[in-house]
Amino acid sequence: MPFSTEDLNAQGEALRGMLAEQGSRLRKIVSTSLDAFFTADAAKARVAIELDDAIDETDVEIERRAVALLTRVANEATPCNDRPLRGLLTLVKVNNEYERIADCGVDIAQRAIELSGSPAAFPPTSRVMTNSVLGILRDTTKAYDKQDATLARLVLQSESMVLTFKAEIMRTAERAVANGDMPVDLAFDLHELAGQCVLMADHATNVAEQVIWETTGVIVRHRAGEWVEQSAREEVKKDEAERNGDK
Repeated sequence: MPFSTEDLNAQGEALRGMLAEQGSRLRKIVSTSLDAFFTADAAKARVAIELDDAIDETDVEIERRAVALLTRVANEATPCNDRPLRGLLTLVKVNNEYERIADCGVDIAQRAIELSGSPAAFPPTSRVMTNSVLGILRDTTKAYDKQDATLARLVLQSESMVLTFKAEIMRTAERAVANGDMPVDLAFDLHELAGQCVLMADHATNVAEQVIWETTGVIVRHRAGEWVEQSAREEVKKDEAERNGDK
């Protein structure tokens, strides 16, 4: 029986459902890891690390199924427009970003184990920063699940907030260490936490870019400190102009 457009859409939706569950898992890992970090709870940190096994398994399975689906579409020359294919390509990329966000959560959990039994007095700003990251991850996964380009654009604007938090936290830590009000080890832990938060926000914006591309066909790039949207045709022309200029 020929592989129809309806079959393609149905299997694509099944993969989207798997990725929606993956989004829920990664948020659970990150929230559990952050809680373990602030409370120096090794047991909770290990729970977060164990949750990553399901993330890794699902990551591989989604990619395997997506490749098999694209292969079948190509082999059977299934008639379709670019939307479902764009959706599958986006799904594979988002799947990869989700796995990397989960890895950040694991890194935080591993740091929490090293802090085990000795919770530190982290500055309140660090909690505000991590809560912001959790909000970004919530909006990111929702934007993908609902194919909401408007929400995705809000995610893009949120990354600068996390960078601002990191800069402020690091400045405060440096002053505190210089004045003898903060141990160097605590400042190092703050640096590690802030770095992972920035990394997660960066992966979230990658997802947001893909959501906008999938739903609108518009390519988003971060240039000169701002997000720039342009069509795929405009992107090609710009690349060609840059190459000719280099010559």
